[in-house]
Parts: sequence; C-alpha cells; structure tokens
Amino acid sequence: MSIELEAAAADSLSHLVGGGRNRHMPPHGSHCKNCDAELVGPFCHVCGQGADLHHRSILHLIYEAFEGLFELDGRLWRTLPALFFKPGGLARDYIDGRIVRHIPPFRCFLVALVVFIFAAQNMTHRSTVISQRNVARENARLATPQGRAEAAAKRRTEAAKDLRDDLKEAAADRDEELKDKDVSPQKTLAAYNRRIGRVQARYARSMHHADRVAQGLPAKDPAEDAAKPARPDKTRWFEKGIKKAADDPDQYWNVVFNWGHRGAVGLLPIVGLSLALVYRRRKDLYVYDHLIVAMNLMSFGFLVSAVGFLLPFSAMGWYFAAAAVWSLVNLFQTLRGGYGSSLLGAGIKTLVVWSITGFASVLLLTGLLVLAVATI
Repeated sequence: MSIELEAAAADSLSHLVGGGRNRHMPPHGSHCKNCDAELVGPFCHVCGQGADLHHRSILHLIYEAFEGLFELDGRLWRTLPALFFKPGGLARDYIDGRIVRHIPPFRCFLVALVVFIFAAQNMTHRSTVISQRNVARENARLATPQGRAEAAAKRRTEAAKDLRDDLKEAAADRDEELKDKDVSPQKTLAAYNRRIGRVQARYARSMHHADRVAQGLPAKDPAEDAAKPARPDKTRWFEKGIKKAADDPDQYWNVVFNWGHRGAVGLLPIVGLSLALVYRRRKDLYVYDHLIVAMNLMSFGFLVSAVGFLLPFSAMGWYFAAAAVWSLVNLFQTLRGGYGSSLLGAGIKTLVVWSITGFASVLLLTGLLVLAVATI
C-alpha cells in the first residue's frame, strides 16, 4: 500500500514541476516548427525550441518575458549568491569556460545596470520631493510675521558669526605674514585691508538680505545681479545650465541618467584593462577573460549601490561606508579565487585596481555632471 501511495505522490509531483508538459507534446514523428528537425523529446535537439503545442496563458507569457530578461531558472540562484559571497569561484568558472551553469556575464551586467539606474532615479525623485516639501514649509513659515522675524534673526546671527570668524582668520593670516622678513609689511597690510573690505561688504549684503526677509520680500535683491559686471560669453552657458538644473532638478537628473549608462559601459574597459595591467605576466589569460571578470565586479557594484539607493536617507551614509569595505573585500576575493593570487599579491593588486577604478570613476562622474549641465 505504501508503495502505491509513493507512486501516486511521485506522479502528482511530476505534474506540479512540469511533468504535465507531456500532455501537450506533438505526436511521434512530428517536426520542429522552427528548424523542421524530427522531434525526439520535449525540446528540439537541433535548435532547442520547445515542442509544447498548447496555448500559453497571459500569465505564462509574462513569466517567459521575465525569464528571458532575468533568467529565472537555476542559473539565477547559482549566480547571484556567488556574485556577492563567492566572487572568486564565479570568476574561476567563467575563466575556465564553465559558463552554462551561470547567467551570461554581459546579460548580468546589463540587468544590474538597469536596476541601478531605476534605483538611482527613485532616490533622486525622493530627494526632489523632500526638497519641495521643505521649500513649501519654509514659504508657509515666511507667510507669517513671526516666521519672517525668526528667519531674519537667524540670518543676522549667522552673518555676525561669519563676520567674526572671517575677521579673526584675516588677522591671523596678516600676523603670520608679518613675521616673514622677506615680505613687505606695506603689501601685507594693503592685502589685509582689501580682504577686510570684502568681508565687510559680504556682511552688509547678508544684513540687507535679512532686512528684505523681515519685510516679506525675496532675500536676494534683483538689483544685485544687475550691478554685477557682465561675464564673458564663454562662461555664460555654464551659468545658464546651473540655473536650469536648480530650477528643474528632475530634468537635470534625467539627463544625467541618460548619459550615465553610457559612462558606466565606458568604465567597463577601464576595469578590464586595469586587471590586464596587474596580470600582464599571465600569458594564459586574455583581455576577454579580464573583461568577463570586470563585468562581474561592476554587476556587484551596481546591485549593491541599487540597494543603498532604496534605503532611507538617514541610513545611506552608514550603508555606503560598509559597501565600500565590502567592495574591497569582494575585489580581493575575486583576485584571490579567480586568478589564484597569493594573499600578498591579491592585496597589492586589489589596491592598484581599486585606485585606478576610483580615479577613473571620479573623472567620469565629474565629466558626466558637467555634460548634463551643458546639455540640459
């Protein structure tokens, strides 16, 4: 009796996990709809297309779409844990050609990049919403006499503090220069007087702004911009871009993200070539192998950053500090396990690759932000 029950349970389980697919198989001797090869099983042995003839539901079509994009099969659950916790073994598998057991590295890189972009856009949108709420709250406070008086008093207090600090710093610098016998006292005092004039003018402007706030007017007087000397046309485009970015931060960050994925792809060869540089004596490895490893490293970085962008702003600082340490450890594990480096060798190469990548990232990010200002 128990044997019969086990057989019945096994038959039911086979239907749950896909055994029911055979109910929709074509008759024996049928040919593949794609390549016309004779079928000998549920999949064509020539092109791999399924021989299932039944009409799939809409939910099944949605599942297939996600499966094609994210590889929702056993490879996903083997690749992601290895990407985060065993990057050396994952890199070793790719280098040794054991690829079919994992998600293709470039597909993993692209999916991680898409997730990163969406998470970053969500973060900037949240930041914009918070900023708009703060502005609305401040405007509501300035709409009352008490609120205007408090805001004006705060500006006056800050201006007085800045004046004291600036005067103290200017006097200290003056006294230090006067100790140098090679410096002309007259020039030092003249420079000091000019500096004091600028400090006092800045204090006067701050007090004027406080008076305007107390009167219910915008803090900045439009006459100030009119009194400024006109700048050359070579720099006006940048000022206009900055103003547009400040007026519409959502649009600015959309431009940044539109260029961002291109910059991220441009960072890929930099990481790959930095790996090729530190392993230039390994004749058994090619640039292709280094690029595969670079895709894994960047996929890890994108996914870790995407998680951080979804956190509350109060937790981001701690998270990204821990993520920076984790990235170093991940890189070390990759070089140690994937390339078989010694502890000392992997440590030194980790610092070299980390430094090159960090410097290139700063340059790319700076260029990206400036480019977004120029094209907004």
